[in-house]
Amino acid sequence: MSQLTDGFGRSFPYLRLSLTEACNFRCSYCLPDGYQADGRPRFLAVDEIARLVRAFAMLGMHKIRLTGGEPSLRKDLDQIIATVAQVPGVRKVAITTNGCLLPRRLPGWHRAGLTALNVSMDSLRRERFHAITGHDRLPEVLEGIALAQALGLQSVKLNAVLLRGLNDDELPQWMAFLRDRPVSVRFIELMRTGDNRDYFERHHLCADVIVGQLLAAGWSERRRAADAGPAREFSHPDHRGSIGIIAPYSKDFCKGCNRLRVTARGDLRLCLFGDFGIALRPLLQSDEDQGALLARITTQLGLKAAGHGLHFGQTGLTPHLASIGG
Repeated sequence: MSQLTDGFGRSFPYLRLSLTEACNFRCSYCLPDGYQADGRPRFLAVDEIARLVRAFAMLGMHKIRLTGGEPSLRKDLDQIIATVAQVPGVRKVAITTNGCLLPRRLPGWHRAGLTALNVSMDSLRRERFHAITGHDRLPEVLEGIALAQALGLQSVKLNAVLLRGLNDDELPQWMAFLRDRPVSVRFIELMRTGDNRDYFERHHLCADVIVGQLLAAGWSERRRAADAGPAREFSHPDHRGSIGIIAPYSKDFCKGCNRLRVTARGDLRLCLFGDFGIALRPLLQSDEDQGALLARITTQLGLKAAGHGLHFGQTGLTPHLASIGG
């Protein structure tokens, strides 16, 4: 049972840990000009990550998702996965990746202890994928997804950011894709961040549009698991795969929040769109600081707000999703 609870009765069994802010894609909604290094301190090292995850696990957290930027750019990713997987209490080790390195790197991650995979895949059409991400890598991504299924990972999910006028007409194609594949695709409503206002206004589409199309096609909503992410999951008896909807602008979206975030430089973020971070890195340098680290994590939860301010254009500290891992 998680000891991490806030003033609104929410518990947090799930940590999203960013390993890097760097990314090798140029997605139009996130880093259209590519990643620009800023010369700030380096990202968390393996020993710092080990102390961090041990502390969260001691407080009852059992699901760790490794994110970026693009986490596969870390040359020590196999070691990081193995380190996290060996922490007592950790039951699920997941990663979110753009997928272009999966054919080469996934077997090593799996051997290290990876149990779940999320792949960003904004279109099933090669030319659209290229236009949105800046890279013509859809064949490698599809090869990696097939490999994940062959390796028997517990969970394989695909993330597609819903973009009005760019990929919002692909639901029939996704349904066909999911007929014989036991994976989940999640349509994520485009979120406003600090530097994408014009893009957001052009391409934001309310996720309820997709929900309506799913219900009309005979899909039904499934019950949400206790440690699941924020997606509303839909299934159909004629399809092995499922479809999830992540709609941060929907009513009561934050009511079921069950995750905390730590940035690649060791700041605890209580909300993806919060306006402050809590520095944990000073307490990750020695095992002797474990007690202080535990205290800092638990006491800060009292500052977690009931919800984000996206409806009012408040994007907090997040300039783009690569900066914290979405």
